Amino acid sequence: MDFLAGEILIIDKPLHWTSFDVVNKIRWHLSKALHIKKIKVGHAGTLDPLATGVVIVATGKKTKLIDELQAGVKEYVAEIQLGATTPSFDLETAVDATYPTEHITQELISTVLPRFIGEIWQVPPTYSAVKVDGKRAYEYARQGAEIKLNAKLLRIDELQLLNFNLHDKTLQLRIVCSKGTYIRAFARDLGEALDSGAHLTALRRTQVGEYRAENAMTMQQVIELIDNMNNSNFQISD
Repeated sequence: MDFLAGEILIIDKPLHWTSFDVVNKIRWHLSKALHIKKIKVGHAGTLDPLATGVVIVATGKKTKLIDELQAGVKEYVAEIQLGATTPSFDLETAVDATYPTEHITQELISTVLPRFIGEIWQVPPTYSAVKVDGKRAYEYARQGAEIKLNAKLLRIDELQLLNFNLHDKTLQLRIVCSKGTYIRAFARDLGEALDSGAHLTALRRTQVGEYRAENAMTMQQVIELIDNMNNSNFQISD
C-alpha cells in the first residue's frame, strides 16, 4: 500500500470515537511509520460519536476524492425509543419531556413510515456541526443559546421496520438515505408524526456508497497494518 500516493481505508468506527479521532489516530501512526511530519488524511462523512460503523478515510492524493466518496448513498440501522425526547435527539443529553405511547401500534408505525420516503425537508438538530455565523450549531446548543436552522432537502430511498417492541415502545429501522440526512432528526420527526416523542438510542452506519461494514477494518487492524508495514516499500518525494 502506498499511503502517500493515496489509499482508501474503510473503517468500522468504534463507539464514542469522533470521525476526527479516527483521522487523527491514522495520521499519527502514518507519520511515525513513514518518518514524515505531514501527510494528508481526511474522512468522507462525519459519524456521530454515539454511532458506529462505516467511515471512509482517504490518504495522500486520494483525499481529492472525498467529496465524491461522501456523496454515496448511506445505509443505517437505527434504534429509536418512543415516548420521550432529548435536546440532542439521542443519548448525548438527558430526557427533557415524555409523551403518551398507548396509541402507538405496529400498524400505526407502518402507516406513518411511507410519509418519509422520497424527497423530504428536514431541519438539522441543534446539536450538530452545521455552521451558523462561523460557529458550529452544537456550540450554541451547549451554551443554551437558541438558534434557528433552515430545513434542507434530502432523500430517503428505503425505510424498513426490522423490529417493534410493543411493551417498551422501541423500534429498529433500516434506513437508506442521501448525504446530509440526520437520523437523529428523523427520530424526532417520526415521534411527532406518531403524535408522541422519540429519540435515537443506537445507530450503526452499515454502508456508504459501495463500501459496507462487513468489509471494514477495525481501528486496531488499521493501526497494526500501518505499524507493521515495510517502510522500504514507500518512496517519499517532494
